[in-house]
Amino acid sequence: MTEPAALRVREHVALAPYTTLGVGGPARWFVEAKDEATLTEAVAWARERRVALRILGGGSNIVVPDAGVDALVVQVALRGIATHEIRGAVDVTAAAGEPWDDLVAFAVGHGWAGLECLSGIPGLVGATPMQNVGAYGQEVSDTVVAVRALDTTRGETVTLSPAQCGFAYRNSAFKSREPGRYVVLAVTYRLRPGGAPTLGYADVARDISARGLTAPTLSDARTSVLAIRRTKSMVLVAGDPNRRSCGSFFTNPLVTPEDAERVVRRAGDATPPRWPQAGGAVKLSAAWLIEHAGFRRGQREGAVGLSTAHALAIVAHDGARAADVLAFARRLQDAVAERFGVRLSLEPAVWQ
Repeated sequence: MTEPAALRVREHVALAPYTTLGVGGPARWFVEAKDEATLTEAVAWARERRVALRILGGGSNIVVPDAGVDALVVQVALRGIATHEIRGAVDVTAAAGEPWDDLVAFAVGHGWAGLECLSGIPGLVGATPMQNVGAYGQEVSDTVVAVRALDTTRGETVTLSPAQCGFAYRNSAFKSREPGRYVVLAVTYRLRPGGAPTLGYADVARDISARGLTAPTLSDARTSVLAIRRTKSMVLVAGDPNRRSCGSFFTNPLVTPEDAERVVRRAGDATPPRWPQAGGAVKLSAAWLIEHAGFRRGQREGAVGLSTAHALAIVAHDGARAADVLAFARRLQDAVAERFGVRLSLEPAVWQ
């Protein structure tokens, strides 16, 4: 079987340099897809050979096993941004390989509200609907109106509505309902020209107030979010000792009111943060649970440990392996479960 001339399949490509954790083994096969034709050919190549397929974006939310992956890894490098004005709004369509924070800066620079609190999040556009990326009072599901994707089961391109995306807290149909079926090609966000920034998150509002801003702009909100994220080492900065991480390694757990009350009782004199959610669930702080289960920021076990700036980030230091990262994560999960009866869920995808 001959390969399409445009398709360059490399073998035994190290994946650690493509991830923010910097751990893990090689891909058995690897393709960089800078256009949709190459991506489609790569998916067909894997299907014809019955080879597993893995999609790589910015590498900021995955853990690659030390043995690597016996699969075709396709790095999505599609670029391009298009805009379309509609009544009272503007639709911004970005290719999956666009750096996410560049898109946020683009929107803020044009005075289009809706993404400003998602500043500084690493990774690419294609990952945002899959994870329903959110921070500081905003989620991408607030603005996504369409996701263009390649359906790998049918080999055809489809456009999915927000309802078809199945958005939930840090989740979507792409991630949980039919994982691996769709490869995101582009995402369309509906933004508000001249809209006010979202300031509902306490940390952002506090920073805005401390700066003496009475009529904050989108740019002001972005500046505050970036400053807050830097204090938590949640912005990728060269030289930061906490840089090699996936950001938040666990999601904030959603529990029943009864389970939340049990956590309160087990906490004793301490008061765990709680946020009632639509539908009756209660959101707890994973970082608080970790710290009150006996762990401290900066705590290390060999080459792996918690960030010195945030208890939710697991940092891989020199010599760390993927197995070390996952073993440390299990220790945190087990300690929180024993102390509070809550099992933390991993936020990054662990490749097999």
